[in-house]
Amino acid sequence: MIHPTWPSLTMFEQLYWCQGLIVAGTDEVGRGPLAGPVVAAAVIFDPETPALEGLDDSKRLSQRQRESLYVLIQQRAQAIGVGACGPRTIERLNIYQAARLAMRRAIQNLGIMPDVVLTDAMPLPDAPHYTVSLVHGDSRSASIAAASIVAKVVRDRYMDQLHESFPQYHFDQHKGYATRAHREALARYGPSAAHRATFLHDSEEVSAQ
Repeated sequence: MIHPTWPSLTMFEQLYWCQGLIVAGTDEVGRGPLAGPVVAAAVIFDPETPALEGLDDSKRLSQRQRESLYVLIQQRAQAIGVGACGPRTIERLNIYQAARLAMRRAIQNLGIMPDVVLTDAMPLPDAPHYTVSLVHGDSRSASIAAASIVAKVVRDRYMDQLHESFPQYHFDQHKGYATRAHREALARYGPSAAHRATFLHDSEEVSAQ
């Protein structure tokens, strides 16, 4: 039985599936944190893929829902690619360009070259494929929504691992975002190699205003 939201969530994919084209959706997470990488994922679904009930923008899902859907996406996707850029690359390029690079890496890691890539309002200039930038794409496209979930789960798990190397910052709790506890840990211990220096500087300027 097709879930009621599935036809609408594949509306953009179907525009190209009916032409026999391979469609990927891509999204990124981690643009805002003070620490850790920006991570992107790309997902390709076959037109005959069974519906994934509950698929939505990762930000609108609980951790348990994301983890459950992550397993289903791994089982049902035709291809999944993940890419990332760490703090030093973010500082060198700026976060916007680093996010773009992470998305390009995710697409390259699909193992299948898509004909069309759907993005969540992120242009990818000079891409070797046709790119469609959709505003709020992670809640309008199944492929983008799936990519947002994969990227979020992968990044959260990485930050949990990073917590083992830097337990004083409690990355497992806030995933690198600028919570009060994170700021207090920074004030006490200073930044680690996992932190983004430019983000810390900007954050300090905002706090001082």
